[in-house]
Amino acid sequence: MGERWRNVSLLFNRIIASSSYSYSKSKPHFPSLSFNNRFLSFSSSSAASCHVDPEPDNPDLSHGFGAPEHEPHVKIPVKAYFLSTSINLKGIQADNRRNIVPPSSRSSLNYVALRFSYYNSDTNDPGFQVKASSCRYMVVYQYGSAVLFNIEDHEVDHYLELVKRHASALLPEMTKDDYTVKEKPQLVEDMQGGPDYIVLKSLDTDGIRIIGGVLGQSIALDYFVSQVDRLVEEFAGINRGMEKTGTFTMDKKKLLQLVGKANSHLADVILKVGLFERSEIAWRDAKYAQIYEYLREEYEVAQRFGNLDFKLKFVEHNIHFLQEVLQNRKSDFLEWCIIGLLAIENVISLYEILKESNTIS
Repeated sequence: MGERWRNVSLLFNRIIASSSYSYSKSKPHFPSLSFNNRFLSFSSSSAASCHVDPEPDNPDLSHGFGAPEHEPHVKIPVKAYFLSTSINLKGIQADNRRNIVPPSSRSSLNYVALRFSYYNSDTNDPGFQVKASSCRYMVVYQYGSAVLFNIEDHEVDHYLELVKRHASALLPEMTKDDYTVKEKPQLVEDMQGGPDYIVLKSLDTDGIRIIGGVLGQSIALDYFVSQVDRLVEEFAGINRGMEKTGTFTMDKKKLLQLVGKANSHLADVILKVGLFERSEIAWRDAKYAQIYEYLREEYEVAQRFGNLDFKLKFVEHNIHFLQEVLQNRKSDFLEWCIIGLLAIENVISLYEILKESNTIS
């Protein structure tokens, strides 16, 4: 009995030793694997021209033996500029025919989307598809905004020059805003938000249109808010002067110019920028509607327009008050003119009476 158990024990030890030797021969070499992963990450980053977060150093975590601390994702920089009050979209389309992204809705009349790809856009291979994150995109809006995707800082001037050629009334100083889109294919939800970034499973052309639309409106709204702030400050100066002197020296022409400027700013925000026009892409697909609503809430578009409208009402109130003052001035002047004419008439009448009396005597 003891001899049988000894034989079984030896056989069991040989099986364990053989299994350990086989596992040690088949076990991957971690330094080589880590180098390959780094090389693949670098190649992907170069092809997509974007930042790729490195994979975890622990190879077990990168191969599914545990939850990774940081999942790999692609970062796509987004830059929004407001550089003009009007852009000729037909001219841009004529100069960049090969780069135009076909419109997906009727609302695309006030913008043009351009794609600058590393690949040959004339390929006829039906299976050939280019990821949006592997290209550079620029969305240009008629009211003066340009939103750039996947374009680095040192390349911005080159792409903006394409816009400036067809822009009228260029601003002396551009307004700028930065944002980031992160691609994470492992994402369970359609999107996740964060401070100055949004996480998507993948970025496509409709997503670019939605994000570009909100960022373009936001940066344009910043410009118009700054213009209205100048109007408010100008009227505040007038009110301070009236407080000290009891009068003001503005003429009617200057006041009418301020009236026209305030009304044109409000019309541009509502009509040209289309701040309250619903995106057709968001209307068709709930996924894009979620992105659209999140970004508008993130940039507080409605609240900022409410502040703009409040300031314009303050300007309007001051304009009405100053118009009444000018009207009263005009009425007072006419009254004094009438009094003067009556006085002159009385003097003439008195002179004629005295002359007639002297003649009789």
